[in-house]
Amino acid sequence: MENKPAFSALLTDAVSKPGVISSAYSAFHNYSLGNQMHAYVQCIVRNIPIGPIATFPGWKEKGRCVRKGEKAISLCMPVTVKGKRENRETGAEEEFAFSRFVFRNNWFVLSQTDGADYAAEVKTPAWNADKALAGLEVTQGTFDHPDGNCQGYASGRMIAINPVAEFPHKTRFHELAHIVLGHTAENVMSDSEHTPRDIREVEAESTAYILISLLNLPGQHESRGYIQHWLKGAEIPERSAQRIFSAADKILKAGA
Repeated sequence: MENKPAFSALLTDAVSKPGVISSAYSAFHNYSLGNQMHAYVQCIVRNIPIGPIATFPGWKEKGRCVRKGEKAISLCMPVTVKGKRENRETGAEEEFAFSRFVFRNNWFVLSQTDGADYAAEVKTPAWNADKALAGLEVTQGTFDHPDGNCQGYASGRMIAINPVAEFPHKTRFHELAHIVLGHTAENVMSDSEHTPRDIREVEAESTAYILISLLNLPGQHESRGYIQHWLKGAEIPERSAQRIFSAADKILKAGA
């Protein structure tokens, strides 16, 4: 049975409770950020001690067995779907395949198992700006914005950071997010003191918040305050929340 989460709710939880994102990463770093948050919330709701997860066969390979009666947690996984369609040029029927993401209850937490001792891998996220820029095919140019309050901006595949930006790492993540999210395809995006309260800015700032939280960088309080202020009058759409987790994943992995 599927247990599909609302990513908008996961995101709200992440930005309203300091420490949640880093705790989820510590336990579930082998999985996507969205899956990390989903696993974390399921453990909290069901009062399961947070720890490493694996499938039933996975724990068996590690010398541990899932206890009888334990209920699995769900994660999102890609599934290949095959079908048939008519070739428009020849009229012949042909097979095709595509991937879609579904939620499956296939994973168990360490505390749900018994057996051989298991030493959990402790991993701290690392990120290199130059490596990420190269991997994302983004350049960092010279800052030449006339507005002194502007912290940074993004245009096309280029970002620029104010040399005296208050939180340069947060600004870099914010501007990279604009590019990864596709916002700069049509407009130049700037991160100024009076950032417009529209969904594109919230998507970029939420992405930045996730990343500075994971890397324990300054600016978390200020970033969280901005997002929470916006959320008082509106709710981040489900599709936007999915895009935010995906963008954060891409930026994190590009610089890892």
